[in-house]
Amino acid sequence: MSGTGRKEDGRGRFGAMVSGLAVAVGCVLFLGGFVWAAVVYQPYTVPTASMSPTVNPGDRVLAERIDGAEVRRGDVVVFTDQVWGSAPMVKRVVGIGGDEVACCDEEGRLTVNGTPVDEPYLASGPAAPGSTAPASPQDFSATVPQGQIFLLGDERATSLDSRVHLQDAGEGSVPLSAVQARVDAVAWPVNGMIDRPSSFAALPGGVSAAGPLPLQVGAILVGVALILGGAVYGPVAARLARRKTVPGGAR
Repeated sequence: MSGTGRKEDGRGRFGAMVSGLAVAVGCVLFLGGFVWAAVVYQPYTVPTASMSPTVNPGDRVLAERIDGAEVRRGDVVVFTDQVWGSAPMVKRVVGIGGDEVACCDEEGRLTVNGTPVDEPYLASGPAAPGSTAPASPQDFSATVPQGQIFLLGDERATSLDSRVHLQDAGEGSVPLSAVQARVDAVAWPVNGMIDRPSSFAALPGGVSAAGPLPLQVGAILVGVALILGGAVYGPVAARLARRKTVPGGAR
């Protein structure tokens, strides 16, 4: 018998092994990425325009399940508080326990413990010629009790947030235990990750780290590529092996 047939059979078996391995690894990455994301993230639909333009009404967001101790200034969080209503709400944390939150300074900015905070995520609003819109249409100040957070919407002109509850106990703040999740990304329409505001980074405690969503999406995409590549490689390798086979019997 010719040795050529054995060589081609070996190549065919090697191609089938590589193809099967790629598909198996791809399935692990694909399914693992989905399961990981399902465990870490919870989808929410944003009901109002109070967080525009960061997230808009009807947007589907992915929020990382977190403990209240993980909340940092600048986070966009999902929370439920009986004083605010029974439905989950989405707002931005601008103050944590012990902070003095006030607005507005001479340049119309929010201040935290006397430090001005630039907020590039705010919705634009009416302003006098040559000036920018203030961080809040009305002045306010509040001291955040320990274990509480002070929350504002990015659409400051219409958002019903901590400013509405300043006369309540806690001066408009809510307990950390009310927080259910931190919004990491807008999934639909696909607007990508929500950046952590650098303006809060200089304050004690800094800002929170981004969630694992990019890694999860990367695992899913690599898994899809391996599954498709492995599925295609096997048949292609077999066909090429057959074309290279030298016809004829024993020599």
